[in-house]
Amino acid sequence: MKTLDEWLAYCEQLHPATIELGLERVRAVASRMGLRFDCPVITVAGTNGKGSTCAMLEAILREAGWRTGLYNSPHIAHFEERCRIRGEMAEAADLVAAFERVEAARGDVPLTYFEFTTLGILDLLMRAELDVAILEVGLGGRLDAVNIIDADCAIITSIDIDHAELLGDTREQIGLEKAGIMRAGKPVVVSDPVPPQSVLDRAAELGCDLWLLGRDFNYQGDQLQWAWAGRGRRYAGLAYPTLRGANQLINAAGALAALDALRQRLPVTAQAVRIGFGLMDLPGRFQVAAGEPVLVFDVAHNPHAVAALAANLEAMGSFLMTHGIFGAMADKDLDAILARMDPLIDRWYFTDLPTPRAASGRELEARWRAVTQRKGAGAEVFTSPMAAFEAAAARVQPADRIVCFGSFYTVGGVLKDGVPDIYAGRHGNVGAHR
Repeated sequence: MKTLDEWLAYCEQLHPATIELGLERVRAVASRMGLRFDCPVITVAGTNGKGSTCAMLEAILREAGWRTGLYNSPHIAHFEERCRIRGEMAEAADLVAAFERVEAARGDVPLTYFEFTTLGILDLLMRAELDVAILEVGLGGRLDAVNIIDADCAIITSIDIDHAELLGDTREQIGLEKAGIMRAGKPVVVSDPVPPQSVLDRAAELGCDLWLLGRDFNYQGDQLQWAWAGRGRRYAGLAYPTLRGANQLINAAGALAALDALRQRLPVTAQAVRIGFGLMDLPGRFQVAAGEPVLVFDVAHNPHAVAALAANLEAMGSFLMTHGIFGAMADKDLDAILARMDPLIDRWYFTDLPTPRAASGRELEARWRAVTQRKGAGAEVFTSPMAAFEAAAARVQPADRIVCFGSFYTVGGVLKDGVPDIYAGRHGNVGAHR
């Protein structure tokens, strides 16, 4: 394998399962590679809000002058998005070199795609002479490959039911899996407003320094600005984060709590906080493209995230018509997602996705017809997200909006070359303006 694409294709066929939770195999290979971090590590787990929280931490810490490394997943359009060093996406050649080191150490140990690529990115970050590493957990926490690295501060964002077949079908069970990233005596920030008791019990069992939203830190805001207060530290008159949506203040509050908990090792100034919140770039999180018609992109793919998306859409005001492009994995709570979004969508564009885990566009349409309360509502089915987008673009009027949401494959399938030019789309030639 010489190119990144060749390595990624190789990784996909190394293990018979797409997901196999457990740390023994990954730990064995990591030990052979000598994987360890000499800098503080912040690990972020949760059902929703992980990526946003990581982006906020990165932006503030970089503005404070620290050399940051970030691992997040999955990516929107290009694999290199998963690794950022000092704010820059990793180079494909550097990832190839890291994957070669993983392969040399692996021997006959079977690794999944996620495990193999996680080891490669951790190796790349370890060699980057960082001041701080920010690691987003892929799935769960306790048995996720990221958890081979000990967190100096753990953050647990919102907890809801997702991946029930792997993590459990109650918030208490899922919370215990997320709590697996905690380390004895270390700070743990919980930004879920109503955390499961299992999370609190595990923190107490380990003697963690537990930071709870509403007890150890809080926030409030008005239409113009917001404020945060923690254990003896306050920030007032903050501009809202560039990541849109009311739910982002909860993520921002958790990020500030983590920075407060680590202030002895990673001090940041109030100026860095103020500027950092204005410098974030995270595609696909209630991303609203400028201009008319309005384009909204959101990787909401479970009921909790979709509820936040719906609330944000409702707060945008009225539109002549809303076109909804949707594709998702078959194991999601599709009925709940469709029922919540259906009152907001005037015409649906259901799409196939390029993965066997996905529900087909036809399956999504059938599920929607079973839950919709509207007679005569329109829907079409497409073979790809871009085909669905082109169809919506051909029909949309300036006073309309297009909402593209669901799986990362759905949003990434449209954003792979940047935000599409809606007017070029009317002529069957969707380009990209930057």
